[in-house]
Amino acid sequence: MSIISPNIAALTPSLTLAVTNRAKEMKAAGEQVYGLAGGEPEMDTPENIKQAAIKALENGATKYTPSAGILPLRQAICDKLKRDNNLSYTPDQIVVSSGAKQACATAIMATISEDDEVIIPAPYWVSYPEMVRIVGGTPVIVETKAENGWKLTPEEFADAMTPRTKMVILTTPNNPTGAVYTKEELLALGEVALEEDILILADEIYEHLVYEGTVHTSIASLSEDLYNLTITINGFSKGYAMTGWRLGYSAAPAPIAKAIRMIQDHTCSNVCTFAQYGAVEALTGDQTFISDMREEYNMRRQYVYSRLKAIPNVSVVEPKGAFYFFIDTSKLGLKSQNLCDKLLERYKVAAIPGIAFGNDNSIRISYCTTLDILKEGLDRFEEFCKAH
Repeated sequence: MSIISPNIAALTPSLTLAVTNRAKEMKAAGEQVYGLAGGEPEMDTPENIKQAAIKALENGATKYTPSAGILPLRQAICDKLKRDNNLSYTPDQIVVSSGAKQACATAIMATISEDDEVIIPAPYWVSYPEMVRIVGGTPVIVETKAENGWKLTPEEFADAMTPRTKMVILTTPNNPTGAVYTKEELLALGEVALEEDILILADEIYEHLVYEGTVHTSIASLSEDLYNLTITINGFSKGYAMTGWRLGYSAAPAPIAKAIRMIQDHTCSNVCTFAQYGAVEALTGDQTFISDMREEYNMRRQYVYSRLKAIPNVSVVEPKGAFYFFIDTSKLGLKSQNLCDKLLERYKVAAIPGIAFGNDNSIRISYCTTLDILKEGLDRFEEFCKAH
């Protein structure tokens, strides 16, 4: 008899973490590595947010809080969702979690049972299928097409549905492709979900990073019926450069929120107390950091796009959000893991294999790094492509 749960034994390691850890090892050994694999802003957390957490710590915010989070933070999240997303929630529908990753995981734990199917459009964020497998559910991977902007179509959604389908996961803006669904596209997908009351896990962690007139839309805002089927996930890591703070949240219909809260009651209890006060400041304080970061990333996005379009044997769909490019490398004749291994070991450029996201003919690079690193990294990537 195995001592490890079959559900856990079936999990695959995170390739995104594996690549970044290998790059860190090489740097620690004194090698120059050009990191295009990262998934976090390189900027520091804004000073006003840090000071709010420091003040809370100095004032004794060191004890347990309600498992769903302090009331001022949950109210600030409600106010933000109303202001930015046209969504009306009450604090009892909000659960503050240790990052949006945990918010996704507990939402899935609260709703998915053994043998339930969850539709996941590919390319997908690496952890979604594993979260479904942890609870005994079945991830149903639907391959999207570059010609459709890497977006799930209503026809693909409907074709993937079975009587066991319980949930669909929609990520907009998307990691790894940078795709952003329009209001009309979300309405069309919502119509399919409503036909069979399919739950929607809406991961919106990159909502602030949309470019050149692109508009982020929350699917839960489009109708009362969709609101009642949707669990909206968001957090502070990307928009406020607070990755290490581990702060995210879910907003859900009351019965689902109650179930998520009970999971936290019996697992992590609550998020770091004084960090929650920093999150209150993030939502209620000066928001210029977001627009400044978006402007900076848009400049880098345009630069990387112009470079990639000129590199032979690769192709890319222009991303409208997040801070990634998902590059079709099929013409190079290498599977994504082999390609990224060679690129890292021989050219000292770190990128993420597309197989981590369900597509073995592509790689993901990030532009949340400096222009100097982007330039040198792309020079080396171009050299690699010309050599193959």
